[in-house]
Amino acid sequence: MDVMDRIKEAVEGNEVIVFMKGTPQLPQCGFSSRTAQALMGCGEEFAYVNVLTDPEIFQNLPRYAEWPTFPQVYIKGELIGGCDITLEMFEKGELQTMIKEAKAGSKEA
Repeated sequence: MDVMDRIKEAVEGNEVIVFMKGTPQLPQCGFSSRTAQALMGCGEEFAYVNVLTDPEIFQNLPRYAEWPTFPQVYIKGELIGGCDITLEMFEKGELQTMIKEAKAGSKEA
């Protein structure tokens, strides 16, 4: 499968996914760590892809959504943003609402 297809499948196949350096339990950069903490603080499960273990995704993800940096958070197939946007949304309570709505929608389907 083409790398862009793999990225698309991961984004569309998960209500909430973060492409990050490392894992939520063992992040490999500060931005990924803070983003994962915000996502975990929402109290819902989320998927993740460790871009350090997949060089093809690491090299091509910036082309997928025209977003040059990591981490990248997607909710319901839409790019939310990186660390700063995710943290700002978390502090305002917007991230929790978006994730709960995304998860609720998947349970109804």
